[in-house]
Amino acid sequence: MSYTGRFAPSPTGPLHFGSLLAALASYLDAKHQQGRWLLRIENPDPLREQPGATDQILYTLDTYGLHWDGEVIYQNQRQDYYQHLLEKLIQQDLAYPCDCSRKQLKLRNALQHYDRHCLKHPPDKQAQTAIRARYTLENLCFNDRILGIQQANNCVQGDFIIFRRDGLFAYQLAVVADDHAQKINQVVRGADLLQETFAQIQLQQHLNLTSPDYAHIPLATTADGQKLSKQNLAPALENRNPAIELLQALRILNQELPPEPLSQTVESLLQWAISHWHIERVPAIQSIPIGA
Repeated sequence: MSYTGRFAPSPTGPLHFGSLLAALASYLDAKHQQGRWLLRIENPDPLREQPGATDQILYTLDTYGLHWDGEVIYQNQRQDYYQHLLEKLIQQDLAYPCDCSRKQLKLRNALQHYDRHCLKHPPDKQAQTAIRARYTLENLCFNDRILGIQQANNCVQGDFIIFRRDGLFAYQLAVVADDHAQKINQVVRGADLLQETFAQIQLQQHLNLTSPDYAHIPLATTADGQKLSKQNLAPALENRNPAIELLQALRILNQELPPEPLSQTVESLLQWAISHWHIERVPAIQSIPIGA
């Protein structure tokens, strides 16, 4: 099967250096194997979407020479598909309604691992509820292409939400649905999503879907260990010197750097990086400070 990878940013703000690391690693891994690199905008929640952010993301990727294949997929246009899968899970008794509030979960000490209260005591059929998927796998593990064998242990929070009480589809269902629809068989992303992989593999098994291979690159942090993120007001990529930023990203990913003449333009730099990409050189750690 030919390689199909993807980059899936959320339009909650502009791309920052941590976003560039994930985009570049997934792009190089795909292109090194003559594969396709798809782009998906993960925007199921309109309240979190920043006006103009999607256009800014597309412009930044283009400026950095990270040109995607095919059409851009937008999650806010795929609600009917998610609904179909949700109903399938409910009909097969693999998901169930839950009306537990965060306060109730805290009182029952069930924040970290759901106690299946609503499976034992179903909420009123007229109540506005979330939907939880059953987590039934024991001793789940997968082989991460960078970090090696990963075991669930205490990472999994029990039965997990796939549809929210506010009427929005949760990340786990949307990402599994779209990875399948786009025929994604390789996922290269940040280690902040490592623990989410267990729930995603569970959903894939519930829906009889093939799991992609996963590779989690180190999460970019500040010198004091704080994640570079839009929520933490990480500075946006400025788009003025993309070749310099790409070189820095290659250094962080522990890749061989191009000779001086080839590092002057984005095009020549990326061509070098594609042909010299080695995912086994990416540091097998979950976070790495930037500018420390």
